[in-house]
Amino acid sequence: MQLKHMKTLMPPQEGAAKVTAMAWSSNNQKLAVCTSDRVVVLYDEAGERRDKFATKPIDSKYGKKSYMVKGLAFSPDSTRIAVGQTDNIIYVYKIGEEWGDKKVICNKFVQQSAVTCLIWPPDQNIIFGLADGKVRLANAKTNKSSTIYAADTYVVSITANPSGKGILSGHADGSIVRYFFDDEGSGDSQGKIAVHPCPPYALAWATNSIIAAGCDKRILAYGREGRVIQQFDYSRDDDEHEFTTAVCSPSGQSIVVGSYDRLRVFNWSPRKACWDESKPKEISNLYTITALAWRRDGSRLVAGTLCGGVELFDCCLRRSIYKNKFEMTYVGLSQVIVRNLSTGTRVVLKSYYGYEVDEVKILGQDRYLVAHTTDTLILGDLTTSKLSEVPWQSTGGNEKFYFDNENVCMIFNAGELSLVEYGNNEILGCVRTEFMNPHLISVRLNERKQRGVDDNKKMAYLIDLKTVAIMDLTFGVSMGQVSHDSKIDWLELNETGRKLLFRDKRLRLNLYDIESQTRTTILNYCSWVQWVPGSDVVVAQNRGSLCIWYNIDAPERVTMFPIKGDIVDLDKHDGKTDVIVNDGISTVSYTLDEGLVEFGTAIDDGDYTRAVAFLEGLEMSSEIEAMWKSLSRLSLEAQQLHIAERCFAALGDVSKSRYLRETNKIAEEAAKNMGGDGFQHYKVRARMAILDKQFKMAESIFLEQNNINEAMEMYQEMHKWDDAIEVAEAKAHPELENLRRSYYQWLMDTNQEEKAGEVKEREGDYMAAIQLYMKANLPARAARLATSNEDLMSNSELISRIAGALIKGEFYERAGDLYEKIRSSQKALECYRKGKAFRRAVDLARYAFPSDVVKLEEEWGDFLVSQKQLDAAINHYIEAGANLKAVEAAINSRQWTKAVQILELQDSDMSSKYYRKIAQHYASVGEFETAERFYVEAECTKEAIDMYNSAGKWEQAHRLATTCMKSEDVAVLYITQAQNLEAQGKFKEAERLFIAVDEPDLAITMYKKLKMYNDMIRLVKHHHKELLQDTHLHLAQELQGESNFRQAEYHYLEAKDWKGAINMYRAADMWDEAYRVAKNNGGQNASKQVAYLWAKSLGGDSAVKLLTKFGLLEAAIDYAAENCAFEFAFDLARTAMKNKMPDIHLKHAMYLEDEGKFKEAEQAFIRAGKSKEAVLMYVHNQDWDSAQHVAEEHDPDSVADVLVGQARFAFEEKEYQKAESFLLRAQRPELAVKYYKDASMWQDALRVCKEYIPHKLQVLQDEYDREMMSKSTRGADTLIQQAREWESSGEYIRAVECYIKVTPKVTSDAAVMEKCWVKAGELALKFLGPEKACDVVQMVGPRLVDIKKYNAAAEMYLGVDMIKEAIDAFMEGEEWNKAKKVAKELEPRYEPYVDERYKEYLRNQGKADALAGVDVIGALDMYVDRGQWDKCLETAEQQSPKVLHKYVALYATHLIKDRKIELALDLYVKYGAPPNPQNFNIYKRIVSEILNMHDLHKAEAYRTWADLRTMLFDLCENIVKSSEANSPQHEEFETMLLIAHYYAARSAAMSHKSLESVATKLTVSLLRHTDIIPPDKAFYEAGIICKATGWENMAFVFSNRYLDIVEAIEEGSLDMLDNSDFQETDIPFEFPLPEKPHLSDSLHEEVKEWVLAVSMDQKVEQVLPTDERDTYEASLIAANTGIRSLPCVISGYPVLRNKLEFKRPGKAANKDDWNKFLMATKVSHSTECQDVLKFIGQWCGATPNPSYSFQ
Repeated sequence: MQLKHMKTLMPPQEGAAKVTAMAWSSNNQKLAVCTSDRVVVLYDEAGERRDKFATKPIDSKYGKKSYMVKGLAFSPDSTRIAVGQTDNIIYVYKIGEEWGDKKVICNKFVQQSAVTCLIWPPDQNIIFGLADGKVRLANAKTNKSSTIYAADTYVVSITANPSGKGILSGHADGSIVRYFFDDEGSGDSQGKIAVHPCPPYALAWATNSIIAAGCDKRILAYGREGRVIQQFDYSRDDDEHEFTTAVCSPSGQSIVVGSYDRLRVFNWSPRKACWDESKPKEISNLYTITALAWRRDGSRLVAGTLCGGVELFDCCLRRSIYKNKFEMTYVGLSQVIVRNLSTGTRVVLKSYYGYEVDEVKILGQDRYLVAHTTDTLILGDLTTSKLSEVPWQSTGGNEKFYFDNENVCMIFNAGELSLVEYGNNEILGCVRTEFMNPHLISVRLNERKQRGVDDNKKMAYLIDLKTVAIMDLTFGVSMGQVSHDSKIDWLELNETGRKLLFRDKRLRLNLYDIESQTRTTILNYCSWVQWVPGSDVVVAQNRGSLCIWYNIDAPERVTMFPIKGDIVDLDKHDGKTDVIVNDGISTVSYTLDEGLVEFGTAIDDGDYTRAVAFLEGLEMSSEIEAMWKSLSRLSLEAQQLHIAERCFAALGDVSKSRYLRETNKIAEEAAKNMGGDGFQHYKVRARMAILDKQFKMAESIFLEQNNINEAMEMYQEMHKWDDAIEVAEAKAHPELENLRRSYYQWLMDTNQEEKAGEVKEREGDYMAAIQLYMKANLPARAARLATSNEDLMSNSELISRIAGALIKGEFYERAGDLYEKIRSSQKALECYRKGKAFRRAVDLARYAFPSDVVKLEEEWGDFLVSQKQLDAAINHYIEAGANLKAVEAAINSRQWTKAVQILELQDSDMSSKYYRKIAQHYASVGEFETAERFYVEAECTKEAIDMYNSAGKWEQAHRLATTCMKSEDVAVLYITQAQNLEAQGKFKEAERLFIAVDEPDLAITMYKKLKMYNDMIRLVKHHHKELLQDTHLHLAQELQGESNFRQAEYHYLEAKDWKGAINMYRAADMWDEAYRVAKNNGGQNASKQVAYLWAKSLGGDSAVKLLTKFGLLEAAIDYAAENCAFEFAFDLARTAMKNKMPDIHLKHAMYLEDEGKFKEAEQAFIRAGKSKEAVLMYVHNQDWDSAQHVAEEHDPDSVADVLVGQARFAFEEKEYQKAESFLLRAQRPELAVKYYKDASMWQDALRVCKEYIPHKLQVLQDEYDREMMSKSTRGADTLIQQAREWESSGEYIRAVECYIKVTPKVTSDAAVMEKCWVKAGELALKFLGPEKACDVVQMVGPRLVDIKKYNAAAEMYLGVDMIKEAIDAFMEGEEWNKAKKVAKELEPRYEPYVDERYKEYLRNQGKADALAGVDVIGALDMYVDRGQWDKCLETAEQQSPKVLHKYVALYATHLIKDRKIELALDLYVKYGAPPNPQNFNIYKRIVSEILNMHDLHKAEAYRTWADLRTMLFDLCENIVKSSEANSPQHEEFETMLLIAHYYAARSAAMSHKSLESVATKLTVSLLRHTDIIPPDKAFYEAGIICKATGWENMAFVFSNRYLDIVEAIEEGSLDMLDNSDFQETDIPFEFPLPEKPHLSDSLHEEVKEWVLAVSMDQKVEQVLPTDERDTYEASLIAANTGIRSLPCVISGYPVLRNKLEFKRPGKAANKDDWNKFLMATKVSHSTECQDVLKFIGQWCGATPNPSYSFQ
């Protein structure tokens, strides 16, 4: 494999801008690249940038630069991206399927350590490594992560094997660990398999080995068990650097390893079983490769570099074009990418076993691909992308592939048929057959789901031309064979594979039921047949009828429609099924009844309820009746008796319907009593057996239950007495005899004498039996019984009575037989005659009455004639001598030969009338000579002539006629006959008659009149050859007038007038015909002339095709373009000569430019590939936007020129910002600097120079300084402005230099100088090094002293620890206290020096005795130093409030350090809380310490809370009047005031039982401030007080939360805290964790035990109560609307209804809580409650009337 550089996706930057991660999507359509600025950029498959999105830190407070992205991976469905970050989190972004879809975070996985690497293998979860050595798994569905395994050291790399079923992780200690999700049968071990000599940052898992590399410049290949099998050592190569990353190709047969400026490529050689190194890809200035990603189809490799560059490489062994339709890219020995050049779709063809792909072909209408390897065959469907690889031994390419079935490929080789299902890597089945016609093989693979059938794969094929074999492909067994008596030419299984249709050569359509193995012929003369897709409905054609079987289970029920034409197709769409019929002229659709079609589908699916619903909406017909019957049978088999009942009701079978209703009732009763569905109850089973006429089964069911009586009753109800008696006999039933008597009596009562007679006959009582037979009018049975018994035959009376009954019943033959047995011959003969038993009569007469035999024979013949048995009667008539009757019988029975034989023996006079009938017979059967003979015998010659004329035998007729007629009469006869034939449409016969009498002109006239021109020409050619050409021309003109052009053309050509034919077709606008005639008859020039005229008349695409066809296209295009007929030229070129398109576009563009149509001209230039010309056109017209747009889109090389031109124009127009923008976009910042400098805009010039060409900044700055100093424009303002700009851009050294340049020479304003010098010092202190800062201060300090800014100078000296200089500055400014303080605090050795100077000062000033009076601060400081706080505060109180509060703050700080918080609080209660910002931390510390105090959850703690509330209220009131009003600090103290008020009110309420609920509500309300209050304390107190109040649900939730928080405190993280109970509340999820729990261990255990006990109580639910807002009742924010309610000043709960408003806005109370608190105060006279009400009055404004109010 070779790497070929294709393009740069992202250009590198100057400096480090590392590409941290890259990934290709599974569908090969998206590439994600993460840059150094933590932005993920998305590219399409062509490498075009399409989208981007920014990643985010785990918490926004840490900032965007607080993390790095270490891993990037697409999900298997390519719609999500997992991003692994070093701030201990993995985000999963949903990017959607389309470009520009909104990017949202759908998962986040917080970890305990930094994520170092990440992959997302196909069909697996996210796998990632952590800095703590763990390899974990993240499930995007459950949003949970878990540890797969843990190592001891940092995970440096992670990779998956080519199948994605196993992973490798590399660790900092060199360990390589393997883990399998599925070892795929390899048996390889898991765990640490190798230890690499250095950390394996470059790690890849190929098909045959593992590649690892790192900083030691060696690449090692490890075997499956971790043994080194190959080594590539580059440690002695000075040009090589450490290996940073590696990637394996998707096929697992190539590895690319990245290092500095180089990509090394290794290919696996299957023959040598080792890695071969290809020529490395070396690119100078590429720098270190930091990331590699290989596209999943193996065709592209992307490399990211340290400088932010992203390079795209093409990876292939070779590339070829197949049929000019497909591109074959061999990306590996076993992998080929097949791309459709027209649609762009791609299929990755890969050998699953790693075999080398030899050859790839695209077959089957360019849809199916076939590839051979050494041992396998690869097949695929390009439409569905399903691939199969099956074992296949090479057969020399003799296989034949058939792709007629979309689901399976049929391979025929050496008489063997193999089936391969697409997507299945095993051969589906193999059979032996010689018949590979697609119509003779039918394969069905799971085409329709069936109930209870998971895998349905069947095939029908021919063993020989008359035998069909059916095979189950799932199990590989034969399901049967069908032998037929004729050759089979078509067969097809239905979609379920249960029925087979096949047709034979005689067009007989047969249906074969595979389960029952029965065959039925359902249609004859079948010319077309097909199963309706998705059903078992059959559509076929029988001559002119459309035949439809909606219910193929009842093939005799067929729906037929008359149609004209032939069925050509079956179309099923939009819920309709149409039969397409072509009648030769048009196409007609016949729509099937979709309800009936759906019925069959419902039956197959087993959805009988849906089937009933379909049938109920249809009117009853024979087809519908058959469907009801099928449904009734199936529902009975499926035990769905209610449906069966409905079916029988629809069929009108009331008895079965009622019977099933009773059965259903029994089943329902059984189900009610015994459970189940009741259908297994023995009565139900027995009744169903009875319904199925399986009485023996029903009997066995009853007998199993020992219900003999029920079995007997069943048989009696069915009147099966014999079976009932048989049961009674078998069980020795005591009622047996009674049963028999009852049976006989029942037979007699029901007049069943015959059955009763049989009973008596079995009992041996023959007389009684005969009596019963006679009574039943069954004398024949009586006679049979009598004749079988000699005793009975001797009873003449009995016999006479029986015979009389037989005669009466017209059983004459039986009666005659009875008389014959008692030798009464005369009566027997009479009976035989009456009974027409002539055979018995003749046999009897032959020995008893011989004279009557002849008469009987004639009677027998007459009887047979009456019975239409004429042929049988002939012989009897001959026996009787009745010859005329014999002849008539022979003629009537069409025994002509026998009739002639009889007549030849008779007289001729008698025979002539019969000869005419015989002649007519022979004439009808075409034996004309025989007929002629008998016509002549019968003297009917005229009829013989008519016979010959009718038969068209004119010569024989003419011969016969001339023998008996005159010639004139014959001619008249024939002409008349011919005209009659002409009138009857028998033109050929008429012609023959005309010719026979030598009148051809009459025949010619006849054919002309009939427009039968071919026959006319034939006769003219034969009889008038000299008139032939004129006749053709005449006919051509006549046919042209009739628009019969084809025949007219024929006659023109026959007349040698081909130009006439061309002109005819031109006039009729039939150019193709005209061209054909010209080409065939006029030669090349004539055809060209017609073609030009034709194209001119056509225009558009038709003209293009025409000219292309004739090879005249290019000349026509050039001519059209030259004459400005661009549309015509475009049409021609677009269709067939696209290479001419640029020339036409260029000419068109020039034309449009001349016309002033610039936009259109631009598009034309671009299409012509002359975008540079478009740019020049716009530049010429100063249309800069358009010029730039065109250049950017189509000619990037021109962009800079356009931008520079725009910039020059903009500078001339003084649009400097725009000009600068243009130049920067043109990457010409030096021009921008030059233009600004020329315009004396130095600030802008410096700014641009600094940002874009910093290496020239110093030169420009020096030039600027010289300019400033030399021109009159210099001054302090300019320097200050420049300094500020340097400062804002981070150039602090230059800023300091500018500030220092502000001297008395520049300005006389001391304030300005002070400000500049102080700023210079501050910047130096803050941003420059200590040494530089010291130099600046030494320069600036003396200057400040010179202008008497002693404090500023001293503070600056202090900033650089120049203590002596600072003290001197203070003392020089007479700041003795500050000097003392600095000396004392920072450098005590200077204290004597300061004291001495101070004394000297006092002496110089004469104030030695008044130090305290003059320097109060000094005195106060002295008090503080001595710890005399009371004296200090007493003295300070006499001074200004500022002085007082300064020392109050110092005292408070001292007390806080000594943990005397309450004394500090009392201090501010006494002296007030000023709004000094420097005091805010003190106030916050007091509040924090009070909130953390123990034992304040009681009524006695009221005074502490009230004091805190008072301090905070005083502070807030003071802040309102200060500049800090409405600041974040102010809001924070207002919140603290609210908290203190709630605590104070709670303490007051806790002393009164009636206010218990108020105290509870206040405690619960405090939970919304757990970001200030210690959270474990707040939830503990809430849980305890809710428990005491009886609010157990809330107590359980809060106590449980308390336990979770304590656990989080111990772990030091909130990551594992479950917030699900507090969703949609205003209780915060994020809060600072205390360093240690608030409660003692004993109290903590009490809470833990209580929570555990309550969790077992089913009555207590872990839910918070909700109110009318469907929101947690204490939440101020409504979950559904987001509306925020005011908190009640009494209870803290939201004020929803009954609001009591105060004067101050935003303060309100619930009337119920207010009234309750008021009443408790009045009743108890509690000073605490009164104090609370008093405070509310101060805080909220006017207090409402302290009485109950219900307005």
